[in-house]
Amino acid sequence: MKLTTRRILILVPLFVTLFLVQSYFWVPGYEQQATGNPERLGEYISASIGDASILNPILSSDSASSAVESMVFEGLIDRDENLNFRGRLAISWKIYEEAFFYINKEADIPGLGKAGPEEMLRYLLGVKERQIPIDERIRPSIDNIMEITVIPPEDFIVSRPEEGPAGKDVRLLVRAPARIKLTLERVDQDVFTGLTLLLGQDYFYSFPSKAFVGIRDEEESSKLTEESKNKILARYAEQILPATEHNPVISFQLRPGVTFHDGQNFDAEDVKFTYDAIMNPRNLSPRIADYEPVKHVEVIDPLTVRIVYKRLYSPAIGTWSIPIIPEHLLNDEALRGEATQRGMDPDRFTMRHSLFNRRPVGCGPFIFREWKSDQYIALDRFEGYWEGPPNYRRYFYRIVPDLLTQEMEFYAGTVDTYHVQPHQVTRLSSNPNYQSFSGLSFGYTYIGYNMRRPPFDDRRVRLALGMAVDVEKIMRYVLYGQGERITGPFVKQTDFYNHDVRPLPYDPERALRLLSEAGWQRNKRGWLEKEGKRLQFTLITNSGNDTRKAVVAIVQDAWRQIGIDVRTDLIEWSVFVQERVNKADFDALVLGWQMGIEPDLYQIWHSSQSHPHQLNFVGFRNEQADDMIIRIRQEYDHRRQVEDCHRFHELIAREQPYTFLYVGKWTAVLDKRIVIKDVDEQGRVTYNKIAPTKTGNFTFYFNKWIKLREAPSFAAEG
Repeated sequence: MKLTTRRILILVPLFVTLFLVQSYFWVPGYEQQATGNPERLGEYISASIGDASILNPILSSDSASSAVESMVFEGLIDRDENLNFRGRLAISWKIYEEAFFYINKEADIPGLGKAGPEEMLRYLLGVKERQIPIDERIRPSIDNIMEITVIPPEDFIVSRPEEGPAGKDVRLLVRAPARIKLTLERVDQDVFTGLTLLLGQDYFYSFPSKAFVGIRDEEESSKLTEESKNKILARYAEQILPATEHNPVISFQLRPGVTFHDGQNFDAEDVKFTYDAIMNPRNLSPRIADYEPVKHVEVIDPLTVRIVYKRLYSPAIGTWSIPIIPEHLLNDEALRGEATQRGMDPDRFTMRHSLFNRRPVGCGPFIFREWKSDQYIALDRFEGYWEGPPNYRRYFYRIVPDLLTQEMEFYAGTVDTYHVQPHQVTRLSSNPNYQSFSGLSFGYTYIGYNMRRPPFDDRRVRLALGMAVDVEKIMRYVLYGQGERITGPFVKQTDFYNHDVRPLPYDPERALRLLSEAGWQRNKRGWLEKEGKRLQFTLITNSGNDTRKAVVAIVQDAWRQIGIDVRTDLIEWSVFVQERVNKADFDALVLGWQMGIEPDLYQIWHSSQSHPHQLNFVGFRNEQADDMIIRIRQEYDHRRQVEDCHRFHELIAREQPYTFLYVGKWTAVLDKRIVIKDVDEQGRVTYNKIAPTKTGNFTFYFNKWIKLREAPSFAAEG
């Protein structure tokens, strides 16, 4: 399995992501694997507490689905073992920028005066060729410019909603002046800052966008008051004609000769279709936020795709690890044909209704074979995989909701790996029969509060709830020391995490004072109440996770001790996600995030992402946070991005939409007979020991894994 950089933020059914298994189909015992059933040596069986929900990577949002999708589908890129981007369906890429600014004929340029497009072009070329002296502070930005051209004036018509009479769209006539196009060798967020020093402080600020935009139709215009007209033009002019515009560009060269599992060639149309499908509102994709900054995707030729962004967006390259879906199976014609064949209304039929989501077709290393709900998903290796077929012939993703059953099946050899529970780490990691791997998870566990509902809309209440929980008790008695405290939303191993933010203290007395300030007082029976209403709510989490079950019990007891009537509920994973989380139908919940390396948290925390089926399901809305999130995702300078992340961390810790609990340490054990098999050009076979990457990902070379009859001896082991 390859290490992906899909930045999508995934709901995790465990405090670490688990592979999956359960005893719904017969699997031979441990000894039979090497003797009575040699076929078993060519099969890998994983286990999980929860089933996948939908096997379409632009629609799914859970880790179980993602784990299977990573075997069936492929993205344009991912990260190698050193965390550098590497090509997958793309063999190379180039990142550069096209920056634009409109000519402001009324502005005086120092040493030049007023200038039209041709004068501006000559001036900038003179600066570029060092014929005109400039402030050397802006020389790096000027030297970064590869080409300067003039875009002639153009007239066009646009429609804008909501402001027209009777609710109709208003058509606006735009007479855009000439503008300058700068092609930059690399993305430069400071290019216009430098040009401001060159052209004057007011050159961009004073550009009169409104002067070039008017109401298109006289009849329509006559129905509007002057106040309404001015309001429309003021609202839309700068949006339509911004004085400056950053357009970062990524150009991908695609890998030739790649086919989907049905034999259809993969090409640039599939990349464009994947983007279009994500952005199609009918599909309700949770990935929209990652691709909204894209201006357009252009197919240059079958093996070249050009992606233009409408603004600075520093995580852009990482988003193209998204698995690519096949255009020929999911385009409008295919969906209408499927709807007709199944007797459904083609006009209401969307990608979410397609049987593709239960029978996916990708171009990854494994082909989908069978899915029996709540039992297993079976995959066969793809003999035509571009990198060569995996060593394993089959892959089974089994659902075993009970962790004890998972453990017993691992001991019996009917599951190939087991993610060790905290209390088992010392014993199993030292067992000579297994190879073990461990590390700090990329993510965290938290208590999330539905801020749409009282009393969670009051910061004092959220703060009090956090102070009433003894997280150190959870660390000692639930995690057995296999975890670390966490205070905010970034991966703790990265420099985006602010280590200066201290954890909430365990202070029940102060918690009661905060609740008192919020109007909650103890009644004669010891319950907190306000205006005759008891402080009562339900804390939920998913079933099948003993760790979260224990956390819920400790939290419930802590809150009851200070007078909160809290109930608890454990809900089967798919119902928990689809009916409670996606629909924001909960009071408080215990859950976890599996994070990516990039610091873009738009999907989890931005106000626009708080609707049903989106990931800000706690309903956190904060204008200052929104501004910070945008700055972080547009900042290409790492140092400044880190500074912004630290400030955002402080804000989230102050507002406490979550009570941040811990990041778990994970340990996984694997049969020692599983090794990496390499074959050189002469056909000679060597076996190598499995080793984790820098992130602790020990499955990076999964496609080269194989199970032997006996564990080999490695020199490093003596």
